Amino acid sequence: MFKTLGILGTGNMGRAIASGLVRSGLMQGNQVYLYNLHPEKAQRLADELGAVRVDSAKELLERSEAVILAVKPFIMPGVLEEIKPYITSGKIMVSIAAGLTLSRLAAAMPEQTKIVRVMPNTPAMVGEGMSALTFNTYLTEAEKEAVVAIFRSFGKAEVVEERLIDAVCGLSGSGPAFVYMFIEALADAGVREGMFRPMAYTFAAQTVLGAAKMVLETGEHPGKLKDDVCSPGGTTIEAVKSLEENGFRAAAMNAVIVSAEKNKTL
Repeated sequence: MFKTLGILGTGNMGRAIASGLVRSGLMQGNQVYLYNLHPEKAQRLADELGAVRVDSAKELLERSEAVILAVKPFIMPGVLEEIKPYITSGKIMVSIAAGLTLSRLAAAMPEQTKIVRVMPNTPAMVGEGMSALTFNTYLTEAEKEAVVAIFRSFGKAEVVEERLIDAVCGLSGSGPAFVYMFIEALADAGVREGMFRPMAYTFAAQTVLGAAKMVLETGEHPGKLKDDVCSPGGTTIEAVKSLEENGFRAAAMNAVIVSAEKNKTL
């Protein structure tokens, strides 16, 4: 693991990464350096985690073995222009900005910079993130393992070919929004049938959480698990028929596809 890590940007994802690292015990707070254009935001997180706030992007890069660029894609060009003079040989630069390819990142950094492109998602904020990582050719295997360990400290992380990052964006990057819509719809139906709304949200959210754990922990195909719930002539198979008639699967598939296509144009 790295002796020091810098995080540039302390919004939702920057906070999730820093929190996951420290709370998992993977790194101590005083090994994590934080920088934000708004110092008070970085200071609040530093106080919470025992991390170190720095006063400039220059200082962040000088004090960190690896740096995570946790900023939005539209901000990234300006950030890269600012920090390029301070990216020294051997520094590992990790971008979580959607749409920015390894080649585009490399064009904005010194030659032979070690670059990692990551697509995380917002459930990282509660320790249940799903991240995909891809590397350029300059990282060693040990360095790759260290970066993967960072993202596994707040969920699951897998190394993928860069060509799959757009698909990852559509599936796990945007996917939480689709799930929230599904939970909201389930709860609305519960309210329609007489539940109070707080109860309906709890039942809906726990149902989705439990079903997801069944897929991950049993290793069973989702279709098999669905079949197990559908008794012959019962309530669930009647509801499944209704979902199919209303294009449920096609709508979900199309949502992932259009998100992936949009990511290619960013």
